[in-house]
Amino acid sequence: LYIREMLSRRLINRVLIVPPAGLVGNWQREMAKMFNLSFRVIRGGDVRRENPFAHPDSDLVIVSVDTLSSDRVFARLKESATTPYDLVIFDEAHKLASNRDADFTVRRTERYKLAEALIGASSNGMTLDWSARHLLLLTATPHMGREYPYYALWRLLEPEILSTPEAFDAYPPNARQHHFIRRTKEEMVRFDGTPIYPKRVSDTLSYDLTQGAVSEQTLYDQTTEYIRFYYNRARMLNRSAARLAMSVFQRRLASSTYALLQSFERRIKKLEGLIADVEAGRIDLTAFAPTVEYALDTGTADEEDMTSDKRERNEADEETVMRGVVAVSLAELETERLRVQDLLTLAQQVEAQGDESKLQRLLDIIRDPDYRDEKLIVFTEHRDTLNFIVRRLEGMGFTGEIARLHGGMDYPERDQQVELFRKPFSEGGAKYLVATDAAGEGINLQFCWLMVNYDIPWNPARLEQRMGRIHRYGQAHDPVIIMNLVAGKTREGRVLKTLLDKLKKIREELGSDKVFDVVGRLFEGRSIREYMEEVLTASEVEAQRAVDQLLTPEAVQAIEREELALYGEGGDVRSMLPEVNAERQRTETLRLLPGYVRRFIEEAAPLIGVAVEGD
Repeated sequence: LYIREMLSRRLINRVLIVPPAGLVGNWQREMAKMFNLSFRVIRGGDVRRENPFAHPDSDLVIVSVDTLSSDRVFARLKESATTPYDLVIFDEAHKLASNRDADFTVRRTERYKLAEALIGASSNGMTLDWSARHLLLLTATPHMGREYPYYALWRLLEPEILSTPEAFDAYPPNARQHHFIRRTKEEMVRFDGTPIYPKRVSDTLSYDLTQGAVSEQTLYDQTTEYIRFYYNRARMLNRSAARLAMSVFQRRLASSTYALLQSFERRIKKLEGLIADVEAGRIDLTAFAPTVEYALDTGTADEEDMTSDKRERNEADEETVMRGVVAVSLAELETERLRVQDLLTLAQQVEAQGDESKLQRLLDIIRDPDYRDEKLIVFTEHRDTLNFIVRRLEGMGFTGEIARLHGGMDYPERDQQVELFRKPFSEGGAKYLVATDAAGEGINLQFCWLMVNYDIPWNPARLEQRMGRIHRYGQAHDPVIIMNLVAGKTREGRVLKTLLDKLKKIREELGSDKVFDVVGRLFEGRSIREYMEEVLTASEVEAQRAVDQLLTPEAVQAIEREELALYGEGGDVRSMLPEVNAERQRTETLRLLPGYVRRFIEEAAPLIGVAVEGD
């Protein structure tokens, strides 16, 4: 709306939209569909032949934040042939990260440096001879519980006035209101005062593992024993990478037998490679302690977090941490390899039985008479589990009825799958969408009102991201239904069930969906992964108690009060209704009076050489 208004007033000519890579197609499509604005997408390869920013069609362009911040593409922006852009828009602006360490060292990401360059506030070598006159930062999570990154976003809006955090703290509320608009789903209403967004119902559905000598329960017990042994050993040796490798198994154990099986196969390959390196003298195990940056439970799996070989970032992270070992001798490496081989064999036997209890719980939902004829989204954290679900559903006769989304797809392919899911059944559309968290941000799926979380993310904020795919503007069904599948009798399942049940209880007690919005803030600095690790090293009762104590109505209300102080009152939509409705009524009345129509014609007709005769 802002772009269209500014263009119509001739206040701007050139617009540059900078979203995450996974949202480029969405932006282009929405601009064309909603506003008849034809934006050109610029990709990294476009800069090889010419300067795409000096192209005749370069006034309205979209380019992903990581593409634009690359040296080759940014160099084209610097060329003298590039006409400055009047308006720059960053979507998901919280990803323009800048943080400050305890020693006051400021660490700016390449994305943040790009934003600085575009507004002419750069002091880091990434500079332009021009700066945009207008800047929009769009984000649903501007604060996220961290003070300095929040200040850093504000600094982009007023780099001279807000040159320090202290200057920002002293910036008066009325001045902030000139730069900040906040609208929450809860406050958005129609002209008659009724809520625009429907209610959400979130239920946790428990399932039991299969029993027997060769069963899910046996696989769970033996895998947990393996994880616990190596996790405790890694903790004693301070081998963080090995500890993280165990958390990969822990998560995949909860996801699907097939995903766990795949991880066992990868672990064996890694161990065999290490054994070969030790035998050849290429590695000294006593000095081998790989360290890794591992953000699996904090990031999202959208396309911007895709590696060059078309894997989601979490898959690449898992591949890296699989190198983590606690062995200090060749014999210990061999012992672990044999242990993993035994677990792999057991997992293969369990998977071959074809009666996975979690999948059966999903099928119960699919076959429910209330949901049988409805579109359904299934979220999983792992592409291996996604492939397993799709393969099993197709084997049951749903071939051609399943769309899929994962981070290894480029945006045209993602759009194609979304359109397949969007299309009605009668026109050959898909009935089910199976997706990783690549579909957790920026994709509009409000034509569907049913969602199943096949895996529960260890970062609770991802739950809100997933729900936001269907609980968004245009959702006609009331309520929206979300179902969470949890193995309620496992150690991890009991902790997750405590979390989900507590979220539901607080939501009902406070009568608001905002509990899901703030849950990420509640767990800031304390990952669910830590609680899950406690399940391995202590009693799960302690982990349950910790979650229970952390997640309280009082804690949620405290964050709401903090947001009130941060963002101001908000809630002005409902208070503006009387004025807006009065204006609408006046406009409607004036539109119907023939005298106004006559006067308009009489004044306008001569301007184009048309005469008026008669009445």
